[in-house]
Amino acid sequence: MNSILVGDDGRARCAWAGRDSEYQRYHDEEWGTPLHGDRPLFEKISLEGFQAGLSWITILRRRPTFRAAFHDFDIDAVAAFDERDIERLMADPGIIRNRLKIDATISNARVTQALVREHAGALDELIWGFAPPSRSHPLASFADLPAVTAESTALSSALKKLGYRFVGPTTIYALMQSAGLVDDHVEGCWRSSF
Repeated sequence: MNSILVGDDGRARCAWAGRDSEYQRYHDEEWGTPLHGDRPLFEKISLEGFQAGLSWITILRRRPTFRAAFHDFDIDAVAAFDERDIERLMADPGIIRNRLKIDATISNARVTQALVREHAGALDELIWGFAPPSRSHPLASFADLPAVTAESTALSSALKKLGYRFVGPTTIYALMQSAGLVDDHVEGCWRSSF
């Protein structure tokens, strides 16, 4: 498979963005762009957890419904969810109705709430503290793209020690890509920083 695909707009993009307009927008505007803030990073952790075992486009297309269902991923609001909220979420066809993932999101909100209670920005600092050094050259192709790195494994362990769930090393590497801790745009992509 080619690593680059030229879209109808003439832009060369990472081929995974395909020709889907929402995927292209996500690639162009979000993926690999540095993301900061406890709430936005909590949202990313949550959505990456829901993505486990599914394609990202499935989550991306449902993100507006996820945001509505989880009160825009407001940490305090989600931490306060109770059994009625779980039943409401399990009945919502607009999200991924997986009880383990829903429970993990609520539990992760409570862990995040405790983490940031003493120090706003603590989740941001924790995650960005595991950002690897910048590459000296772009990835030549997606065959060079890792699924797991030493940094994603270490961050996964740190999050698990705090009590986070659905934060395995592969999920955390996807978070690092989407939140811009790494630049995995391949050589020739207009978004590559090289």
